[in-house]
Amino acid sequence: MADSVVLDPVDLHILRLLQNDARTTYRELAAEVGVAPSTCLDRVARLRRTGVILGHRLQLNPAKLGRGLEALLLVQVRPHRRELIGPFVERVRALPESRALFHLTGPDDYLVHVAVADPADLQRLVLDAFTSRREVARVETRLIFQQWECGPLLPPVPGAHLSAD
Repeated sequence: MADSVVLDPVDLHILRLLQNDARTTYRELAAEVGVAPSTCLDRVARLRRTGVILGHRLQLNPAKLGRGLEALLLVQVRPHRRELIGPFVERVRALPESRALFHLTGPDDYLVHVAVADPADLQRLVLDAFTSRREVARVETRLIFQQWECGPLLPPVPGAHLSAD
């Protein structure tokens, strides 16, 4: 864990708050965590400088944008060679339907999260953008019925274990 950054409870509190609402002002953050606004500003700047905070993102509702059907595509690329992977990754990332792309271990090489208008649009995407490519050996599609955001990402607590409740 050479890339880890040491975070104290104030840093962790700031990260929790910002992950819940990245628009929280420094004044509000400072009041909530019990430090001066200038201290809060310095801490957030350090978290950015050390790469703990990577940026801020706007979250959109795909259904409101006419992309109400989301799916996960499991893709096998054959042969799995570097000269094919780079162009494949760039092509998938450039698709307007692509939401996220993961390079995997196991029988599938990639997991692609996509958002499309409807089943016909999904079929068009799979046929035109994936199975038509020479390097794509197989695509499996999983529809997403519902998804949930999870809690803030924080470093592991030494000695803490999940209960089996």
